[in-house]
Order: sequence, then structure tokens, then C-alpha cells
Amino acid sequence: MDPKGSIDDSNCDNRLYIGNLDLRITEAALLKMFSPYGKIVSEDFLWQTRGPKRGEPRGFAFLQYSTKEEAILAKEKMHGRLACGRPLVVRLASERHALEVADSSTTKAVGEGHKLHLTGGGMGQSSRGAKIAAIKKKLKSLEEDNSMNKKQKQSDNIS
Repeated sequence: MDPKGSIDDSNCDNRLYIGNLDLRITEAALLKMFSPYGKIVSEDFLWQTRGPKRGEPRGFAFLQYSTKEEAILAKEKMHGRLACGRPLVVRLASERHALEVADSSTTKAVGEGHKLHLTGGGMGQSSRGAKIAAIKKKLKSLEEDNSMNKKQKQSDNIS
């Protein structure tokens, strides 16, 4: 941030978004995982501030490295790596903004749930409905195939 309190975009290239964090991962563990890739100058580990989950981790954090190169290296090495059984989502903070813009202009929400999770976009409900419809259609197709196979086996046994 600059002295006036607004966000300084020049540091956005050094800043990483880390998502899909297991709730057991602590700030110290996060710093330990990411410190081999460069000097971390700031860390924002986000916590629930209201409701029944108050005080629990929110499942994502931001780390800022001293250089853009360190941030890119950390992103390349850590994106998709398992931590407590969950694949980490690691992106430059500036890429997160780019995903929000892309999500608002695209209609292919099915199969892109990770982007919807990052943005909290309004397309989540229609995407969920489309996914449920596709699953139901697939199940119906499998059931029809299964019943046809049973009929075929019965006719083969009779012959």
C-alpha cells in the first residue's frame, strides 16, 4: 500500500494468491513451504471474522516476495503440490484479477469450477445446475446400457 492507503499495483506482480488450503495449515507452515523460493516480505493469512466459524482459517492467503522472479518461481514449484492431501492453487495476485474479468465474459462455466471458486462469481449456481443435469444424463445413459446388456445376456442364455 502507498501512504494514502490505496493498493500499490507495482507490487501485485510479486504477490501470490494461495488457495485451497486445508484448515490444518498454519501461518508458520505456509511460510515454511514457500520460503525456499525467495524472501517473503509480507504475508496475509485470512481468518473468518464473523459467524460460527469466527477465528478459523478461510482457506486462502497472500504472500508477497521481494521480486517478481521469486514469486513466479514459487508459483511454478508450488501450484498443484499436495498439502495435507489437497492440491494448492497458486497464482500471481494479478492473474486472479485477470480470471475475474475472463469469468464475467465467458459462458463456459462447466468444468471451470476452480475459477468460480476464486472469484465467487454469480455463475456458480447455473454451473452447478448444469453439472447436476449432466451427471443425471450420464447416469440415465449408464442405466440404459446396463439394462440392455442384461437383456442381451438373457437372450444369449435362452438360445
